[in-house]
Amino acid sequence: MVSLSDAQLDTVFHALSDPTRRAMLRSLTAREQSLSELAAPFAMSFPAASKHVRVLEQAGLVRRRVEGRTHICSLEAKPLAAATDWLSFYQTYWSEKFDALDAIFTAELKGE
Repeated sequence: MVSLSDAQLDTVFHALSDPTRRAMLRSLTAREQSLSELAAPFAMSFPAASKHVRVLEQAGLVRRRVEGRTHICSLEAKPLAAATDWLSFYQTYWSEKFDALDAIFTAELKGE
């Protein structure tokens, strides 16, 4: 189990709250990319893309290194594991609720 403080977890969920940042993270699963490559699908400026990457960096989800004038970004998945751990409690909760609902429907169909 990966553990983050409440503040770190808040930062991760804040970073994931934006669809552009989620798409950037998804694209980084394939390979490292330059900031320009990350920005290209969104037709955004370099400063706007840089702001999104900065939020991802602050959450620990992205690492950026500079090679000359090029900013290269890579995915850091450890904070995602912590968010998944936190969400897994609710997956169990909902699974139990759906199982109970299924039992009710099954009983109704059998005429019990």
